[in-house]
Amino acid sequence: MNSLGIKKPKKETKVVVAMSGGVDSSVVAALMKQEGFDVTGITLKLYDDTKQSKEGRQCCAGQDILDAKRVSEKININHEILYYQKKFKTEVIDSFIDSYASGETPIPCVQCNQTVKFRDLFKYAKDLKADALITGHYVSRVQNNSHASMYRAKDYSRDQSYFLFSTTQEQLDYLRFPLGEIDKSETRNIAKKLDLNVAEKPDSQDICFVPNGDYSSVIKKFRPESFKKGKIINLSGKQIGEHEGIINYTIGQRKGIKISSEKPLYVVNIDASNNIVIVGNKENLEIKKIKLRDLNILENRKEFEKIINIKVRSTGRLLKAKINFLGNFAEVEILEKETGISPGQACVFYSEDKIGDKVLGGGWIDKTFNNYLST
Repeated sequence: MNSLGIKKPKKETKVVVAMSGGVDSSVVAALMKQEGFDVTGITLKLYDDTKQSKEGRQCCAGQDILDAKRVSEKININHEILYYQKKFKTEVIDSFIDSYASGETPIPCVQCNQTVKFRDLFKYAKDLKADALITGHYVSRVQNNSHASMYRAKDYSRDQSYFLFSTTQEQLDYLRFPLGEIDKSETRNIAKKLDLNVAEKPDSQDICFVPNGDYSSVIKKFRPESFKKGKIINLSGKQIGEHEGIINYTIGQRKGIKISSEKPLYVVNIDASNNIVIVGNKENLEIKKIKLRDLNILENRKEFEKIINIKVRSTGRLLKAKINFLGNFAEVEILEKETGISPGQACVFYSEDKIGDKVLGGGWIDKTFNNYLST
């Protein structure tokens, strides 16, 4: 049994490393090569980047492909580029636009992992007869007999388990995450020691197809009809203003409402079917219950008979909650105070054991409920 848990000598173990051109995946590729595995690096070309942002770093852009190729040459591994622009446009960008236009707050990075990365790249790696698909995600994978489980990374500040909740069991059995047990600072130190050209490269910050974080510009490009004026109303149903398009608003938003009030106003609901934005005070944002759709469960449902932890945003804290399954839906009763939860985001389930915080699965937030209204 080698270090990847595969019953083969390392030199006979073929692995595919997903190389984004960043420091994390580059270090992973170098470590696999250093250990003696048969390594092929694969970089995905996901979108046309002729007008790449100058202010932020984004993944899967032209410079990143060049960086991945340089690293591959430096460590002497095979490198391939897969051109997935059409897949990415259909499955990620179009889905993102549809979700925003319907008043949700989508997470395209999860959909990217769910589709072109872990589904399509997974299939390609299998076609290459690779024994494992390796990525630079900060998440831990623990093998217990024949069952693989996912855990939050050792470095909580870098943990990416929230973005990987939709990983299937078949994919998890095949995937490996070498960075799950180390800190980001250690990753950069490894890159420096190996003299990789990406050692000091900044982390990607923006969604790759959203220049400078300007979501509305993407919607305007692909769906200009979404910029339709409509009412801004309060919780009593009274119109108190006018908006320039619901895609300019997200639940929990305070800035940009442009309505004077004694107490700060927040977006508490978006009624896409009627093109209405509903505003209220901060206390109106507290959510007691959420309904989830499109569940992905990785562990035995007996784990849900007790109170578990959930995350409702990537940078959020763990919250105590109770889960009630309704077919492929679930109702989540949140047992701690939390505000500003939006449909379109993910809710990820965790249980704590002696190893750490195990990912039980998750689902997409379909509706939220509080004392005032539901969305």
